[in-house]
Amino acid sequence: MTATKTPSRRARASARRRLILVASCAATVVAAATACGSGGASTTTKDGFAQVAQKDGAFTVWVDSTRVAAAKLYQSQHPDVKMDIVTYDGDANGSNYLQTKVQLFNRTGKGWPDVVFSSQNNEVTWAVDANFVAPLNKGLVPEATLGNFAKGANDVCTVDGTVYCLRNDLSQAVLWYNAPLMRKFGYQVPTTWEEYQKLGEKVAKEHPGYLVGDAGDSFTPEIYLWASKCGANHITGAKSVSVNTGSAECTKMAKLMDVLIKDRSMSTSGVFSTDFAKNQADKVLLMPGPAWFGGAVFKDTLKTPAKTIGAAPMPQWSGETSPSTGNVGGGTWLLSKHSAHLKAATDFLTWVTTDEAYQGKTAPGFPAYAPAAETWLKQQNASGYFAADISVLKDASTQVWSGWGSGQFSQEAIWAATVKPGMTQGKSIVSLLPAWQDAIVKYAKSDGYKVSQ
Repeated sequence: MTATKTPSRRARASARRRLILVASCAATVVAAATACGSGGASTTTKDGFAQVAQKDGAFTVWVDSTRVAAAKLYQSQHPDVKMDIVTYDGDANGSNYLQTKVQLFNRTGKGWPDVVFSSQNNEVTWAVDANFVAPLNKGLVPEATLGNFAKGANDVCTVDGTVYCLRNDLSQAVLWYNAPLMRKFGYQVPTTWEEYQKLGEKVAKEHPGYLVGDAGDSFTPEIYLWASKCGANHITGAKSVSVNTGSAECTKMAKLMDVLIKDRSMSTSGVFSTDFAKNQADKVLLMPGPAWFGGAVFKDTLKTPAKTIGAAPMPQWSGETSPSTGNVGGGTWLLSKHSAHLKAATDFLTWVTTDEAYQGKTAPGFPAYAPAAETWLKQQNASGYFAADISVLKDASTQVWSGWGSGQFSQEAIWAATVKPGMTQGKSIVSLLPAWQDAIVKYAKSDGYKVSQ
């Protein structure tokens, strides 16, 4: 038989004190571990968020291949600043690479880049909730700087009045045209969509093989349907969207495209495809497309000779009193709230979006920062490449229709998976509008959106 000895009152009190001390130490360890899991112990709340302890050393910037030149230019102009340049896909075509990596970094408590470029305009739809992006209009970027961005440029970066990214460039669509061919054939640049369709039909008969447009790319709806004010992608709230691909604005543009595709005066190859470059590069008479088409498509990809390409306003439907156009890309720069190099990272972020040396003089796209855009246009007009002044890009930058938003789901991915395969099989775009509607609704709901139809 084993005797059990009851502890004295003093022993029981001593034991309780030891348990309290152990619990307190455990809580301290858990708190410290939690702080480290958020990118290091927070030392202060400043500029609208809790900042991790700052330290010396290189800051890391992620860029796509096109923006490598920008990062290297900054490095050459700031030789005393240490930076690591990492190339990734830029989330092209809605790859979600950045989101996937941030989820991993959040789990491991390390690895976040300090600054990131994304070719997408919808990153804040997940990056804010993921606790990744730092607020920029709470002290990091001066109001005077933010105020010089084009009107509405940073709307895709703003959530409840807080700016979480800066727009790199604007990708407003215009009507590109081949000036020598238009003169040779005796055609006038159309100002309405009705005139555009008639010209396309005329070209098919009088000059078969020549083109007035292309519908083969995944961003096709952002050029044609967006410009037509098609209500397929109206983001009405942080997690709500209205989808109506059966509206008159959608169907009449789809019918226009169907007519020209059937007549073969609108290509379905895609401007970056090998087939287009080989067989249709010198057949472009007209081409609705974003601001960056001038350099990236005509000059660099299709090798169109100088003094050939001009830019005109996007056609409008007859009777339309509010000019509208679409937008293809543009890109954004994001700053990580986990950065331990905020001063250097913020300086780079501001420089790369506003500085004349890059945005005004060497950037491939129309800058979102208005003063740089003025310089950029002067540079383009003085380059000797274009057939005429392309300042219509400035007017178009204020005409991007606000009824087409930047949701977390990728319209380009949806179009590529739903409409393009049907077009390849010979189906009309009009007949594919219901399937497009269903796909948008499915994708939106899978991302947690409340959908109205």
